[in-house]
Formats: sequence, structure tokens, C-alpha cells
Amino acid sequence: MTDIVIRRRAALLGAAGLLASPAILRAQPLPVLRVGNQKGGIRSLLEASSQARDLPFRIEWSEFPAAAPLLEALNAGALDVGSQGDLAFLGVYANGAPIRAVGATRAEARSQAILVRDGSPIRSLADLRGRKVAANRGGWGQYLVRAALKDAGIDPGEVTQAALGPMDAALAFRSGSVDAWAIWEPYVAIEVESFGARVLRDGTGLTPTVSLTSVHVDTLKDKRPLLQEFLVRQQRGWDWARGNVPAFARSTSALTRIPEPLLRRAYENQATKAVPVDAALVAELQQASDQAVQFGVLSRAISVAEAFDTSFTLAAR
Repeated sequence: MTDIVIRRRAALLGAAGLLASPAILRAQPLPVLRVGNQKGGIRSLLEASSQARDLPFRIEWSEFPAAAPLLEALNAGALDVGSQGDLAFLGVYANGAPIRAVGATRAEARSQAILVRDGSPIRSLADLRGRKVAANRGGWGQYLVRAALKDAGIDPGEVTQAALGPMDAALAFRSGSVDAWAIWEPYVAIEVESFGARVLRDGTGLTPTVSLTSVHVDTLKDKRPLLQEFLVRQQRGWDWARGNVPAFARSTSALTRIPEPLLRRAYENQATKAVPVDAALVAELQQASDQAVQFGVLSRAISVAEAFDTSFTLAAR
């Protein structure tokens, strides 16, 4: 075989390889990010804002009714990432879960509130003495009640706290089994607009009202570029949502069956935005964490800095 023939065959083989390579690349499966979603949560945000389109990875969604089962799945390694309130995350972390926080959003503190029924004789926090207040254990509700009582100079022993999740608490509140309810949006909007409840005290000056994006530690090692992209998409989603409340409410209403006007009120009240996971946020949550230990919301004192990975960045606005 002559040198010319050999060179021609090599060139043909090389050209065939170049022609085949795009097809080979297209055949490669996309990496997967397993995301835990609370109904009407981050999935609704990403889809409504179009941030779920053209992702360089595939999202495998799992739906959860609340933060507690989502964090259980994350702890077990059944998820890569999920979002929940700051105290819910810190409570599970304090119990030794192999999880870290990598992203954060902040809502207006007024989106948390202690409610009383329409016609209730309770007009001030002092009127809660001898009364029963519903709140979720180990989270925003329990913390808000204790912080409000402390701010008003009321001994917490003078108020009975009923540890109830949102669904059970709603039934107890409406039936009169409890006198007040510490809860957050969109439940606040539902109770005020649909059932005539009154806000006795909101969370302003009492709570950070931060939600965290948390991950299993293995995800930090194996899927860091995916997490970075996911966090940027979330930020862009929240930037869009603040300027498009009606569209966001309409999309979420279709998923949750919560009436659109109630969601509009809730989103306007929350005004949620992505915030950097930086030293200032860590210091703020350290103070809240120490307070939460005193309130019995967290089981032990922790170093919040050790629970965070601050290496991820947000997109430039």
C-alpha cells in the first residue's frame, strides 16, 4: 500500500470521526440534579420565570408537603438539594445531618405573623396570658412566639404553646381549639382574606425570615457546577417574580389550587429576593441560632459558619 493511499484512508477516517462526534456528544445523557420541592415552591418559580428552560442538566423533582420530610430525604442522601426555612435547616444540622447551606433568600419579616380570629377579645400580646397558641415545633412558628413574648416582657410559661404543623393548626385555629396561631405566608393571606383573621403581631424586628438552599455534602463534591447554575437560576427567578407578581401567582395557583388573589397578596407581602451567603448573613443567623437554643427551638448550640458553604456566587444584577 502506497503512502498516498494510507494518507487518504487516514484522512477519510478522521473526517468520519469529526462527522460522528456531534452525534456522539448529543447521545451523552445530561447530568441529573435531584431537587426536593415543597408544593408551589421553587419548581413553580423556575417554571413560571422560564428559568427551567435550556438547563445544562436535568432536574429530577420530588414533591414534599413540608420542610421536615424534605430534610429527612436530604439527610438520607435521596436528594441533592432542597429549600427550607433557616431554623428548620439549622435544627436538622444540629442533630448531625450531613448537609450544608449554599444559597439563601430573604422575605419581609411581616410575612410571618401571630394571628387571632375575627371577634377575638385578644388585642395585645399581653392578652395571650393563659391562652393557647399554635406553632410548628422547631421552626419559624415556635421561634416567633417566643421572640414576641420576650419582646413584650411576657413569661413564656404564661402561654401554652400547641406544637402543630400548618394543616392541623389551621383546623384548630378555625375551630377555636387554639386562641392564636403563629404562621407564615401564604397561610397569613388565606386566614386574613378568607376567614377574617387579624394580625396580632408580625415578625418585624423579631426574625430574619431567611430561607436556605441546602445540599447533601456528597453533592458539594460531585455536582458543584450544577449547584452554581441552579442557584443563579433561582436568583433570576426571584428577580423576575418581584416584577411579575400576577403571573407568578397565576402559575402557582394552577399548581396549588390556592386562589390567585391570595397568592398575589402573599407574594407582595413576602417580596422575596435572593441574598448572598456571606459573613454578614452567617453572623445574623448565628445570633438567631443562639436565641433559638434559649427558646428551645434548637437542641444545641452550633457554629452556623460550619453549616454553610460560602463559595457559591450569585449573578451580577
